[in-house]
Amino acid sequence: MPATSVKRACDACHRRKVKCDGRNPCRNCSHAGLKCTFDAIPLKKGPKGSRAKVISELRETQQRHAHLAFRASDLSGSSPPLSPLAFARPMQQRILTPELVAACTDYFFQHMYPTMPILHRARLEQAIVGIYDSSETYCLVTSLCAFMMIQPGMKVPAAPPARPGEHPAHITTGVAMLEEALRVRKAYEYIESPTLATVITSFFFFACFFGLDKHNTAWFHLREATTLSQILGLQDEASYKSLDFIESSRRRRTFWLLFVTERAYALQRHRPLTLHPTINLPRSDEDATEPTLAITGFLYLVGLFAPFDDVFVALWNKARSDCSTSWLAQLQHQLAEALPATLQSTETQVADLRTSQQWLRTMVWQLSISNGFLSSSSPDSSMTFKYPIEIARDLVMVTGRLSQQSMEVHGIGLIEKLFDVACTLTDVIACVPINTPSIEIGPRDYLNQVVALISTLRGGESRFLPLLLQKVSDTLPELAAPIVRKPLQLDCSRIDRRIEEVFDDSSPSVDSPQSAAYLSPTMASPLPFSNSLPTPTSQPRANMPPEAPYTGRVGGVAGTRNLPPMAGLNGLTPFAGLVTSNEQFHSLYQTAGYA
Repeated sequence: MPATSVKRACDACHRRKVKCDGRNPCRNCSHAGLKCTFDAIPLKKGPKGSRAKVISELRETQQRHAHLAFRASDLSGSSPPLSPLAFARPMQQRILTPELVAACTDYFFQHMYPTMPILHRARLEQAIVGIYDSSETYCLVTSLCAFMMIQPGMKVPAAPPARPGEHPAHITTGVAMLEEALRVRKAYEYIESPTLATVITSFFFFACFFGLDKHNTAWFHLREATTLSQILGLQDEASYKSLDFIESSRRRRTFWLLFVTERAYALQRHRPLTLHPTINLPRSDEDATEPTLAITGFLYLVGLFAPFDDVFVALWNKARSDCSTSWLAQLQHQLAEALPATLQSTETQVADLRTSQQWLRTMVWQLSISNGFLSSSSPDSSMTFKYPIEIARDLVMVTGRLSQQSMEVHGIGLIEKLFDVACTLTDVIACVPINTPSIEIGPRDYLNQVVALISTLRGGESRFLPLLLQKVSDTLPELAAPIVRKPLQLDCSRIDRRIEEVFDDSSPSVDSPQSAAYLSPTMASPLPFSNSLPTPTSQPRANMPPEAPYTGRVGGVAGTRNLPPMAGLNGLTPFAGLVTSNEQFHSLYQTAGYA
């Protein structure tokens, strides 16, 4: 049968000098990801050129015209997000395959959802079906996949092992998807009328850059997420009244996730706060389609970070100095009792909750010593120089019962908290007299365990272990040699305080009387939060040296406090701490008359 003649080729096929089937869109344009039009006025044939170059020119021209048309419609008052097809790569160059999207979605809901219960699976999967119909959906899904690759380190299916000196496949793929999401997002207006997907996408960007150790960019996107959430009205309880329960619950949880993240990052990087507890907490029974377990653990996480408000952050950042011993001691007591002995949570939640609890106790202790409020004779152990030993003991107890995967899914953030605790313990061992019988488990054993744990966690050995071993070598040279790379099997029965973890539904629910007794005052009381803490007041500091100039926090990635100024290993840039050196710690201890 003779081929049907085509009276006129489309503009793109005419420009490329290829045969057009005359349809709209034609097959050539569909395959190349071009807009098929018949607008050009026919001209005489010209000299032949490179077809690949013509495709690139056509794609750039169409993208530029589409972007200008979108800007014009935006100024006129109506601006629906453009389809990502207007900016998409050719089919053979696309990295967001259906198989990869499905794998990343499964991984998120299996491992990350209990800590970040902000997406609804059925609605997300429904949106994925039309992923190329909405740039907003495309950016959300692409950023989610990037996050799964970069932070928890989901393995790329069938990826070959990385060669020496190369980044693992999951990092390379994650960075490529992150760049793709950022590229498409720049092409449409998302600020003037944000949606929940807009806020979550910015949060995923933050998480990606945090995992890549690009903290200025991470901070930018976290502030972008909190600002967009406020534009959307997530901080206003009245904004939830007209929403269906799925949209309402995910908005509420997103607000509280940003609330927690902002506080943790404020302590890690000395940043200010923008969100405050102005709306009600999520209910553990608000969604009958999901297990109560997930929300219960999330509520505990909010309760842990709620007391770290503007007052504490201002003290932490040296913006105010009206602190008191009683206020800090009460905060330590609240943290110690914030979690029950048995958590009704998933194992990944337990890893995050228990580690965060011990890290926060360490942060409060660091603020106490920097203000000169510690004493060897204090009846309150939290206000003594040896308190980090108790913190490390509790940390070793809980991490010893957790699987490696339950800790690794939290990425670098959890390892950094372990690093902070280990650095603080190292200084205490070096400066404070400790008498531990040789047959007893003591602080050196706890340090050995934390160092060994960091060495086994993905990302810990390359980024944090060299700094920690260098600090131990400089501060405790006699202990550097016995440090092991494999955790010891400690006899936990010889450690005083025991914590049992149950990862099933046999524990009392968050709404039960038994569990209510374990909740922190913050979680047990209605909003706004009542920390039950007195307002900090100034207190004389007898026989204490002048406060050292603020240059950062104690012991974090920042806190290689006994190391000389140096460039960070493997791209890690250390900062100074609240107590800027081991020598300053020892000076505080001696001046107080305890050495």
